[in-house]
Amino acid sequence: MVSPTLSSSLGRCLVTGVLGFTGRHLERELRRAGYEVFGLASAAGGAVLPDHVLPADLTDPQAVRDVVKEVSPDVVIHLAAIAFVAHGDVDAVYRTNIVGTRNLLQALSDSDHAPRSVLLASSANIYGNVRSEAIEEDTPPMPENDYAVSKLAMEHMSRLWRSTLPITVVRPFNYTGVGQSLSYLIPKIVDHFRRGAREIELGNLDVARDFSDVRNVVTAYRRLIENPLPGQVFNICSGQSHTLGDIVCMLQDIAGYKIEVKVNPAFVRANEVKRLSGSNARLKAAVGEFPAISLVDTLTWMYTA
Repeated sequence: MVSPTLSSSLGRCLVTGVLGFTGRHLERELRRAGYEVFGLASAAGGAVLPDHVLPADLTDPQAVRDVVKEVSPDVVIHLAAIAFVAHGDVDAVYRTNIVGTRNLLQALSDSDHAPRSVLLASSANIYGNVRSEAIEEDTPPMPENDYAVSKLAMEHMSRLWRSTLPITVVRPFNYTGVGQSLSYLIPKIVDHFRRGAREIELGNLDVARDFSDVRNVVTAYRRLIENPLPGQVFNICSGQSHTLGDIVCMLQDIAGYKIEVKVNPAFVRANEVKRLSGSNARLKAAVGEFPAISLVDTLTWMYTA
């Protein structure tokens, strides 16, 4: 059961996907700020969840309604999604990312306790291969994979609740940090250097991404729920891009040795987005500047953790 709200709390925050990489960092950020944090997560396989995390499959509308009724959240941050672009189960991607989000929004709309802010995490992947030095929120989307299509469809679907829920959409570009799965490229590269590996297999080294530190990402999410801007969309990005080759060079300097890089054709996707670099001007105008955390600082944090 959910415990009574503390009088000193800034309110109850329901975070879907709270046990994931971003969710764990976000929970710490929210608790430090004074929120009561409750989570929604799947208990598949009989997993034992922490007391503040309620079990529910997003694709089960009744289970989602039960969680929303029990928590009665003041703010909601929806992170839960199948976020791995190369995920093999396409049906699950669409069911979770679109239908799961719809179930959540319907439950919130039907609730007797209206949240004052709802933040939906979309993705910068919706922009696709855009020929732009700094992608802005008004850039026409050109999704290049099922994950990106599912996120864009989620954004459009959420507009059905624009008159009843205070929804803000965020489009995070790539970000990383301590605790991210080794199935993602930067943690994989860091892990090779931490183990002292002499070689590594990667895909296209010229693919460039706008990488942020997860600590800045969750700070942005917190500031946006504290200053709700319903109906708006925000890029979450650093405004700078780096290639995988750049990252390997940075880690060689951090670790103090060179690694042999082998390009594995199996890691090169035919529909690869070649370059993603965003403009964070709208975000900064809305919530202010962020602590300066360079990519080198982030990689050092991950390498030494």
